[in-house]
Amino acid sequence: MIGKGKSISHTMASMSYGWNQEKDAEIVLKEFLHGDTPKEITQEFKMLQDQNFHCTKNTLSFVISPTIEDGKRLGNEDLQAITRRFIHEMKLGERQAIAFVHQDKNHKHIHLYVNRIDFRGVAYNDSFIGKRSQQAAEKVAEHMGLTTVKQIQFEKEFNLKEIRTEIKRRHDLTMKQFQPKSFDDYVKAMQVNGVKVIPTINNQNKLQGFRFEFDGHNLKGSEVHRNMSLGNIGKQMSGIQGAKILKDNKVSVTLAGKLVDLTPNLALKITKFIIKKAINKGIDIGY
Repeated sequence: MIGKGKSISHTMASMSYGWNQEKDAEIVLKEFLHGDTPKEITQEFKMLQDQNFHCTKNTLSFVISPTIEDGKRLGNEDLQAITRRFIHEMKLGERQAIAFVHQDKNHKHIHLYVNRIDFRGVAYNDSFIGKRSQQAAEKVAEHMGLTTVKQIQFEKEFNLKEIRTEIKRRHDLTMKQFQPKSFDDYVKAMQVNGVKVIPTINNQNKLQGFRFEFDGHNLKGSEVHRNMSLGNIGKQMSGIQGAKILKDNKVSVTLAGKLVDLTPNLALKITKFIIKKAINKGIDIGY
């Protein structure tokens, strides 16, 4: 569940959006109010707000969003309970409030409007209201057994770890199976193994790195694995047989029929690796 909050001055315009019938809006909570239109509710808010001339952003606007899966099983009574609990966590009791549920795009979410001015004319302290709204939503979700942001984040990180592992596995398979001798060969071989490799080319037409697209994720090589930076892929391909990556192309490589330059640092890094490997093996590579 996600909670967002802010103080606003445009009460009627915002409330009209909350009451938007095109979004299948339904009232799930109404506290200390009698009106039946955004204009009437705004006027009731204003009666109290006129007691405090110093406060201009005198309405509190919140959006409370359960996850899509949680939303599917939540009825209006549940949504009212969520709203009441949220008001309690935000310490906003005994104030005029109205809440609507929107069900557009199959994602139920609650729009809550609370009068910032209480019945004594005192303004609610809205310091760090955005952060406090999220914390309140977390507590509501925990109390009601709903999915929290922390759980969502954990699942994303867990799934991302699996994605990174799978891309690395397919990279290793590509290197072993196809033994690419150029970056262009590598891109094509990875495509065969189900991973789209996207070159990152700067305005100077220099190849800076690769991004890897797989199963709806798009990651930089260094995000996948430290051995999948452009330099490390170049080292893996170079070997002795692959020294032609730099020898034939100098500091340029061909990708998808287009000639692009390697950055000087990358070219130097791969060159040093090739020479060092040649020295270690005592082989003449022709430089």
